Amino acid sequence: MSLAIAQRHAWSLARTLMVCVTLFHAGNGYAAVPTSEFEGDASSIVYEYDPFNP
Repeated sequence: MSLAIAQRHAWSLARTLMVCVTLFHAGNGYAAVPTSEFEGDASSIVYEYDPFNP
């Protein structure tokens, strides 16, 4: 997934679930998961979306 698309999806996920979401570099693209479920390398984090602090 491209960075631009991943950013839109991550923000949408954060606002829909009302939880913090971590956007990270994964292999050949980017992925987003709720921050509480992220168990990857901290250096792969691109951005953390907080729906309570837009």
